[in-house]
Amino acid sequence: MHQHEMSTCSVFDGAVFISSEMKLTEDFKRDTHPNKVNLAGREYVGEHGHTTWLPLVRKIKQQIATDPTLFPEYPPILGIPEFTQRATELALGKDSPAIVESRVFGIQTVGSTGAVRLGAELLRSWYCSSSSWSGPILLSSPCDDSLTGTFKAAGIEDVQHYRYWDAESNDVCVENMVHDLENAPERCVVVLFASGHHPTGAELSQEDWKRVAEVMMKRQLFPFFLMSAQGLCSGSLEQDAWAVRHCVSLGLELLCAQSFSYSFGLYGERVGHLLCVLKQNMLAVQSQAEKLVQTLWSCPPMEGARVVATILSNPAHLVEWQESVKGIAEHCMLIRERLRERLRLLGGPGHWDHITKPGGLYCCFGLNAQQVEFLIKRKHIYLLPHGCLNVSAINSRNLDYVAEAIHQAMHSQL
Repeated sequence: MHQHEMSTCSVFDGAVFISSEMKLTEDFKRDTHPNKVNLAGREYVGEHGHTTWLPLVRKIKQQIATDPTLFPEYPPILGIPEFTQRATELALGKDSPAIVESRVFGIQTVGSTGAVRLGAELLRSWYCSSSSWSGPILLSSPCDDSLTGTFKAAGIEDVQHYRYWDAESNDVCVENMVHDLENAPERCVVVLFASGHHPTGAELSQEDWKRVAEVMMKRQLFPFFLMSAQGLCSGSLEQDAWAVRHCVSLGLELLCAQSFSYSFGLYGERVGHLLCVLKQNMLAVQSQAEKLVQTLWSCPPMEGARVVATILSNPAHLVEWQESVKGIAEHCMLIRERLRERLRLLGGPGHWDHITKPGGLYCCFGLNAQQVEFLIKRKHIYLLPHGCLNVSAINSRNLDYVAEAIHQAMHSQL
């Protein structure tokens, strides 16, 4: 299996991301420097330097709060039916073969982390017809800091990694990724970012996804997709969900954890969804999901899911929301283009095309530990290991400062 290669190939360490992200937030809050910049956060920040409500979301929340026909009550165990239906259609498209053939169901969860945890619990209970399946799970290297812990908390101890990011090219190394998947044990579960890879932001092309899907089918690997910011990466809901829809079109079974925090600005509402596309045992898995939800969170939160369901169910609201999402994606790309141009004008070796090649919130510069430390300690610019950062936190007030600091970090003798 080339297990040694798969588990040690990355220069990234998941444990580093866990400790550093929390510590960076606390250090930033304590920092009194007037030019401090926090590029390590996950939220869409925007030009004004803080998170804001989407106007439509604010309006719908006010309507729900004053609706005399709505009363305080517990939702069904698997969530609000209208929400799960609309979330499923958003991910797969209304004409998806999985929907037409009734081989998909959705579960409202407590955020995307809840979706991943529930998915992990379901895999343990039914995948490979085993009552105690424990892996392996393959994660990208690097990956979201909490994933390893979430899977291990569900009892899946065998967590390995496949190569994804290449620091030399500042891009996905598809050849390495495909090689590792080809040498993975059959029927293992592979966690894939459908779009908006965290923390690097690096994206696979549709042709790359076709290669990955071909290997998944040949090796009988099970895809577990993460889709945390549909629409925010390319500005297109369809394009950001292309990988999931392609795998469904090939007849693959899969899980997909969705988050609505980023695309709706509902960061504190914990609106998540687990999508299950299966060929058989639908009712048995759904029954098992109900039992698991009762032990994990009993029932999901109501208000945020109501907001999402209301917007996705109304054609006029849907158009307005899509325009807002597209505007956020365009703003992030504009920031990327401005940052690339500033760095180009500052000179030095290398090129900066990797800054604008992906879209979405995240980007990675492939910095070494000394360069990252220089930016944090000397310039008060807080970013994740290897120069991974949230581009939305860069605005017209701090753009020049950030660009000059990155230039100094990369081209000075530290």
